[in-house]
Amino acid sequence: YFTKASLKFHQKVHEEEKQFHCDVCSKAFNHKSHFTRHLRTHTGEKPFSCKICKKAFSCKKSLSMHNNIHTGEKPYKCKVCEKAFRHQVNLRTHNRIHTGEKPYKCKICSRAFSHSSHERRHQKVHTGERKYECETCFKRFGDKSSLKGHYRTHTGEKPFQCKICLKAFSSSGILRTHTHIHTGEKPFKCNICEKAFSNQSSLCTHRIIHNEEKEFNCQVCFKKFSSKVHLVMHNRIHTGERPFKCKLCPKAFHTSSALTCHKRNHTGEKPFKCKFCSKTFKVCSNLLMHKRLHTGERPYKCKSCPKAFYCTSHLIKHEVVHTGADKTFKCSFCTKSFWQRKPLAKHLETHIKKEEN
Repeated sequence: YFTKASLKFHQKVHEEEKQFHCDVCSKAFNHKSHFTRHLRTHTGEKPFSCKICKKAFSCKKSLSMHNNIHTGEKPYKCKVCEKAFRHQVNLRTHNRIHTGEKPYKCKICSRAFSHSSHERRHQKVHTGERKYECETCFKRFGDKSSLKGHYRTHTGEKPFQCKICLKAFSSSGILRTHTHIHTGEKPFKCNICEKAFSNQSSLCTHRIIHNEEKEFNCQVCFKKFSSKVHLVMHNRIHTGERPFKCKLCPKAFHTSSALTCHKRNHTGEKPFKCKFCSKTFKVCSNLLMHKRLHTGERPYKCKSCPKAFYCTSHLIKHEVVHTGADKTFKCSFCTKSFWQRKPLAKHLETHIKKEEN
């Protein structure tokens, strides 16, 4: 508890006999205020109304939490990533992303969850309960929110809009995942190798690497993969297949993500924004690399000396100092050679300009 008074108030739960009994469901309470609030679940009474949108609530605390929606106030801040929340309960749930805590355990299969609602929803996997039916396609769902989200596939409704790029989404969860594109935030961390991801599904896919044997083998180079999807994507390197075509130019790509990145060359879109200097980038990896200029982080360490670098290309360039390897990229006009292709291309321009003059 945050305060001594809150702890003292809670301890009465263990010390006192529950003297307030509900005649409807036989539930008992220590405090009259809790009992009164509980009775409203049976009567449907909601005496606390919002002055702005007239929405009504059964208790004062729920109204107070709701008011933050209108004021935009987010008083509860995460100490790890500084993300802010309107409600204390949301901050507590969010903190479990960082701690890895999963206090809600399924009694049947022992699977653990970070949120009680996730555990309740999971229970329906075992019971097979799906009482919510779609009136359009008759598909059934275990909970009301899943049905509501499904309806939008028929209506095309996308009520959740990104404040940065104005892109709209059918659910708040998809919007939350999308915002990580702009912030570069990767809150989902693998507890085995500490690799981080922007969404939970990517983390789950990644975990297969640790949990299972790599049973999908490439017939050309014998590289192994933990999923068939990754093998199919890899095979395109050998076949040269590029199924993802740009509608604005003749270019084609191995993966849909590569096409998405390429499209930004046409639109000029730079959705990845630095929170330190507001500089924007087309690709998330460029933002992450740029952020290291502000944080001073240098994750790429030389094995031969104490030097460290903020990007891999700088480390590769530096390692030649120890190996004594020749400069790979040689100029065809003169004897000069370079560590990388980019400086060579720049150098070649000087020869071309001389010839033109």
